[in-house]
Amino acid sequence: MGADLGEPETRSGAHAIAGTPSPSRYLRPGWFTRRVFNPLIAGLTRAGLSVWGSRELRVRGRTSGEWRATPVNLLTVGTDRYLVAPRGETQWARNLRVAGDGELRVGRRHEAFRATEIADDDKPPILREYLRRWKAEVGIFFGGVSAKSSDEELRRIAPDHPVFRVEPATGEART
Repeated sequence: MGADLGEPETRSGAHAIAGTPSPSRYLRPGWFTRRVFNPLIAGLTRAGLSVWGSRELRVRGRTSGEWRATPVNLLTVGTDRYLVAPRGETQWARNLRVAGDGELRVGRRHEAFRATEIADDDKPPILREYLRRWKAEVGIFFGGVSAKSSDEELRRIAPDHPVFRVEPATGEART
């Protein structure tokens, strides 16, 4: 979340969907996002106040196995729900890709879920809706592409933004 651009970072590795080596894009949050904005949103979300659809995402670390938490925006499109990584190959996206499941929290409500990564060709309508909903907050991370951009432009940036479909792990939320 957060609106400061942060520091660009390139990582090498294999793209999970295509399976081919490629540099991955990640925009590290700046000081304000790390120290003020994300902690504020995370605190409000933990207290039970969802800010524009915010949730606290909890996912196991891919090497440590320890729970990691970060604020995210949960996008609903029709009956499907998605997590989008606007900053690119974030730690939470890399962890979720390996773990395949996690937990979403708002206050005392905890929902276990399983995640399925979306193929790049299937991302344009999801990215379009994400940008329509949160452009003021995250639009800067999408390289000038907006909700009004063509499917071709959205497809061009799709590899830079991991997207996961979120489905209940057991059918019901836990409290």
